[in-house]
Amino acid sequence: MATLKAYDFEYEFLQSNAPVLEYKGEPLEEWKPKAKAKLEELLGLPFEKCDPLFQLEYKKDRDGFTEYRFTVQTEKGFVVPCHLLIPATAANGPMPLALCLSGHGSGMHIALGNPKNEEDRRTLEEWPERNMSARALREGRCALVIEARNFGESSENGYGTSCTEAAKVAILMGRTVIGERVWDAMRVLDAVEEHFAEVDMSDIVCTGNSGGGTATYYLSCLDERITVSAPSCSICPYEHSIAAMPHCLCNHIPSIRKYFEMGDLAALIAPRKLVIAAGEKDPIFPIEPTKKCFEHIQYIYRCAEVPNNCALVIGDNGHYNYAELLWAKIHQMGI
Repeated sequence: MATLKAYDFEYEFLQSNAPVLEYKGEPLEEWKPKAKAKLEELLGLPFEKCDPLFQLEYKKDRDGFTEYRFTVQTEKGFVVPCHLLIPATAANGPMPLALCLSGHGSGMHIALGNPKNEEDRRTLEEWPERNMSARALREGRCALVIEARNFGESSENGYGTSCTEAAKVAILMGRTVIGERVWDAMRVLDAVEEHFAEVDMSDIVCTGNSGGGTATYYLSCLDERITVSAPSCSICPYEHSIAAMPHCLCNHIPSIRKYFEMGDLAALIAPRKLVIAAGEKDPIFPIEPTKKCFEHIQYIYRCAEVPNNCALVIGDNGHYNYAELLWAKIHQMGI
């Protein structure tokens, strides 16, 4: 008998086993509690809550908005830097929020449109939609940008990414980097709710591309304050993306495919709105499996009796933040 390569054996084993908690149409109120508990367990959540030690580092008036730079302690000993941009029109009453989650790159300054060097400038010139905060302001929303663990200021060198070694250590302790990023976002939202009355916390669009889209999706599964989840280039069956090709270790959640395929988790978001963007030529989140995944998500939303609350928009390029398509669809949904 021919000997399989070890990877081929693992991959065939994955393909031959259906997820234990696959969503098959049961009442959502019965499926959600056990699925949410399992997802939290797999992510290594919850962590112990601590004093947020909120600290406002500066407040600067900009053209048409005010920028606040602040920090939040999300775990004892770990502090997350954040920027909140509040339009001047918030003086007339609280304004809705866009939570902008960065993917792999040099840091959150890209989402703020603040290049630190020539490479950053080229990035923003070539992919202006990575400046998520500017788009949020144009949409009439406050923009919240936080530094993701192992990116930018949180990385080993204070610039760029350093996920792999941190992810290895986290796994040794039953934790995951993506779980840490979700936890950080939840605790930062707590702080915004407490300290910024100008923000309408009943209307939150969460968006991000690639790793930021991944964080958007899992955060939306666990935090019902997210009213619209808008991930870009990140939603695809594990079988055809995370398991099928090299990805950063921060995308990997031990045992996740034993219990769920990625599409199943949309049942934790329904009936809230979910708008997914994908790239026709995205090499790491292939378009055909993404479409198949969305078919399952549509089934979930039909079961939730809100079939119009989910959508897939497809850009004609590769791995890119399709903000224009996402926001256009969000508006079509009446947001």
